[in-house]
Amino acid sequence: MEQFITQFSALLPTLVFTLFASVVIFSGVMVIASKNSVHSVLFLILAFFNAAGLFVLIGAEFIAMMLVIVYVGAVAVLFLFVVMMLNVNFEEMREGFQKYLGLGLMVASVLLAELVLVIYWALQKPTATASVEHATLPGISNTANIGNLLYTYYVYPFQLAGLILLVAMIGAIVLTLRTRPGVRKQKISAQLARTKEQSVKIVKVETGKGI
Repeated sequence: MEQFITQFSALLPTLVFTLFASVVIFSGVMVIASKNSVHSVLFLILAFFNAAGLFVLIGAEFIAMMLVIVYVGAVAVLFLFVVMMLNVNFEEMREGFQKYLGLGLMVASVLLAELVLVIYWALQKPTATASVEHATLPGISNTANIGNLLYTYYVYPFQLAGLILLVAMIGAIVLTLRTRPGVRKQKISAQLARTKEQSVKIVKVETGKGI
């Protein structure tokens, strides 16, 4: 019995990895194969959850947590609400599929070539990986190591990314801001500048003549 438990414990990570990986592949295929767009988003959420499980298996619990919080909790749910709220005619969108099939294949080929070049470059440059491994501290968690790298070696790119996101947020607000006549808006400065005489009017009503 103890030998069986030992063998099962040794095979458990492989079994869990096979389960998560199989569900991720199946969900990815169903995202593009499902005819219902709502079902595609639900399969995408399932793929994100299982991908987070794969990150937990390799010890990257911070990335797994961010994948669930950011992608599942925000992006995928936003996709789901947009698909459910907008009355999009997907049949009309599929009519021009064959027309632009050649252009799509060309773009996909370029992206595939870029991925192959990046992977080849990463395999030929082991020094970058070695420098990152040297920067991590042994004996602490993956989350602490990521925080140590972000706020020491990559603090300027990290701050630059935050600045870019801030500019993008301000640009989105400016682009979607619409001024409509006749709409009453709150003006904080005008409210704070009001005096007591402008805010309160005391009326003396005689007895028996009120409303």
